[in-house]
Amino acid sequence: MKTVSTIADLQHEVAAARRNGKRIAFVPTMGNLHAGHIKLIDVARRNADFIAVSIYVNPLQFGPKEDFAAYPRTPAEDATLLKNSGADLLFTPTQADIYPRGMAVHTQVEVPKFSDILCGAFRPGHFRGVTTVVARLFHLVKPDVAVFGKKDYQQLLLIRLMVVDLGLAIDIIGVDTIRDADGLAMSSRNTYLRPEERRIAPRLFSILCDTRDEIVRAKEIPADAERVAAERLQRIGFRPEYVRIVRQQDLADPAEGDRKLAILAAAWLGRTRLIDNIEAEIP
Repeated sequence: MKTVSTIADLQHEVAAARRNGKRIAFVPTMGNLHAGHIKLIDVARRNADFIAVSIYVNPLQFGPKEDFAAYPRTPAEDATLLKNSGADLLFTPTQADIYPRGMAVHTQVEVPKFSDILCGAFRPGHFRGVTTVVARLFHLVKPDVAVFGKKDYQQLLLIRLMVVDLGLAIDIIGVDTIRDADGLAMSSRNTYLRPEERRIAPRLFSILCDTRDEIVRAKEIPADAERVAAERLQRIGFRPEYVRIVRQQDLADPAEGDRKLAILAAAWLGRTRLIDNIEAEIP
C-alpha cells in the first residue's frame, strides 16, 4: 500500500492504475478504523481492482459544540490495518487540500429537504458538510465505485441522491452494518462509552429488532410503535432524539401499501451519541 498526502500524488497514482485498465474503488473515512471499515474494503475489492481509501476528519460536518477536537485519531494503527486489509492507496489530505480557499468561502453541496430531517434536524449543517466533502473527494479521486456503510442510513441516501443530481458516473454501494457480538453497531465513537454504558448500548439495536418483529407479526405498523420504542430506550438510560419508521427509498412517512421500511434511531448514552437502524418488510 502506498500513502500519499498531496492531491498531485493522489491523482498520479489513480491515473497510473487507470492506465493499467484497473477499475477504481474509493472508501472515504475519518479514520480510527475498525472491522466495519475493513468490510467496506472487502466489498470494494469484489467490485474493483484498485482500492483507494481516504482518512480525513472533516471539520465542516461538526457543529460548534460537537466533538471535532476530541474525535479519535489513530493514524499509525489505521495505516497498518489498511495495509493488512489489501488497500492499494491511502490518501491523507490536509484541510488546505480539501478547502484551499477556507471553509467559510468554499462552495458547498447540499441535498435539500433530506439534509434537515432525522439526524439533520438535531445536527444543523451536518449533512451539508458531509455531501460537500464527499463531492470534493469524488472530484479528486474520480472513482468508478464508492463504498459506504448502512449504519449511516440517511447519509447513504443523501450521497446516492447527490451522485444522481450531479450526474456523477460513480456506482454507490451500501454495506450492511458490522456489529460486535452483542449487537452494538461498530463505530469510532464507541470508545467514548464508559463500561456501564457499553453494557447498555446494545439494547438500542435489540429494541429496534423488537420493533421490526412487531411490525412483521402485525403485518402493519402499530400506531404507537415509535413512542413505545423511545420510551423503552429512555427507561434504560438513553436520551432518545428520535425513533422513526420510514420508507427505505426516501425516508418519508410510510403510505398505505408501502412494504419496505427502515426503523431509524438516534439516542444519547452519557456523552455518546449513538445511531442505528434496521430494515423491515411487511409480509
